[in-house]
Amino acid sequence: MDERTRFVVAMSGAARRVRDDEPLYVISVAAEMAGMHPQTLRQYDRLGLVSPRRTDGGGRRYSLRDVERLREVQRLSQEEGVNLVGVKRIMELEAEVEALRAQLELVVEAQQQSEYLAQSHRRSDYLPVPSFGGSALAIYRTRRSR
Repeated sequence: MDERTRFVVAMSGAARRVRDDEPLYVISVAAEMAGMHPQTLRQYDRLGLVSPRRTDGGGRRYSLRDVERLREVQRLSQEEGVNLVGVKRIMELEAEVEALRAQLELVVEAQQQSEYLAQSHRRSDYLPVPSFGGSALAIYRTRRSR
């Protein structure tokens, strides 16, 4: 199972697989799951700490990832004593680190692929390099004269 999916049991007792970012829960249910008052969730939304998706009518719908984020905001503010502005900055930096790690993995993978091609003596004018967010990078290798 992908780490971004989980099984959720509905009130009917049926289980189904959902993505962590799938908006499932109304504010009252998400508040109960996070151990908070619904007004706290509204405040966190206004501050940009947690941004649930909205229905066409404007109602908030929280995902499992949102509930986890709510719990982390609460932990940082209550147990660690970090104010909400600090919590927001910490979470922004954590997201940035995660994005950089993902990019690094792609670069390492591309390096390994190019090393493999070099070792296999396959001659190509272009080395494969992954695209980053819709833009692509091509590395041209000049041919050596013998």
